[in-house]
Amino acid sequence: MHNFKKLDIWNKSMEFVVDVYRLVNTFPQIECFGLASQMRRAVVSIPANIAEGSAKSSNKDFARFLEMSLGSAYELETELLVSFKLSYIEHETYEQFQQKLAELQRMINGFKDTLS
Repeated sequence: MHNFKKLDIWNKSMEFVVDVYRLVNTFPQIECFGLASQMRRAVVSIPANIAEGSAKSSNKDFARFLEMSLGSAYELETELLVSFKLSYIEHETYEQFQQKLAELQRMINGFKDTLS
């Protein structure tokens, strides 16, 4: 078992949750229950799966939850692109979020690889 609160991937993903929540608060009101809601669920799922997986008794089980966390990160990547294409976010903002997300994806993948 791992203490998820001490994991860099969990802490960085928690910071990213706050960033995405603040971002989607700027979306048009019509997206409150659409894209913004989906993005909030996806971004929260990243640290939630890391935390849940950390409680598993085997590294294999933990790695499976890291894969789910990664899946949510890729889902969010798609939703960020949709947001950009709909002009809800500027190019510079999209790039900043994309870079943070790519770093998080690399970190999760790297940690998952150490468990194998």
